[in-house]
Amino acid sequence: MKFCNPFKSLTKFEWGLWGASVVIIAISSLLSGRGSLLETISSLVGVTALIFVAKGLVIGQALTVVFSVLYGIVSLQFHYWGEMITYLFMSAPIALLATIEWIKHPYKDTDVVEVSRVTKKQIGIMCVLGVVTTIVFYFILKFFNTPNLLFSTLSITTSFVAAYLTYLRSPYYGISYGLNDVVLIVLWVLASIEDISYLPMVMCFVMFLANDLYGFFNWRRLSKAQKMK
Repeated sequence: MKFCNPFKSLTKFEWGLWGASVVIIAISSLLSGRGSLLETISSLVGVTALIFVAKGLVIGQALTVVFSVLYGIVSLQFHYWGEMITYLFMSAPIALLATIEWIKHPYKDTDVVEVSRVTKKQIGIMCVLGVVTTIVFYFILKFFNTPNLLFSTLSITTSFVAAYLTYLRSPYYGISYGLNDVVLIVLWVLASIEDISYLPMVMCFVMFLANDLYGFFNWRRLSKAQKMK
């Protein structure tokens, strides 16, 4: 697999999407007045990771590992135990495994990952593991008196499915992460009602949603292009 400057591969639309994400997150951080530097850095790393993941570039997965750690720490500060546990102990390790998997499966001799089709067996495994993960984490989060328990548990389910599909190199990772983004928008809106300084996290996941939806459509395009060659 070749490793080139990822920014050189961005189209005008992708530059616009990434630039808009950065600007909106930065402005929301300034307007909130008390947004922490860690929250802002976490959000900026996240949207940068997503634009590269949307292009099927390994650097996107590597940055996802960094984002997962930073976001886990931010979640800890608000006592969103579900988010902290999910990102530090599930999303980060799976993103690391996905990075290795993507390196092993480049499309021919390019820096783009080979898009894969999920099998029925893999879907079955995903469903079983998803149910088990949801049940186990529900009781763990309940034990810690996690705020907004229902949404926190739902976030774990959608995060697991999305991370699993990303590992499998499926275009549907974007749809799954999009659903996860919606859940997280709700969680951080609830947090912002109590403390406006969490507004940057709301805007972060609004832009994540835009990037993940673009990722789904771009991966579909990549899949068709790779099948034709």
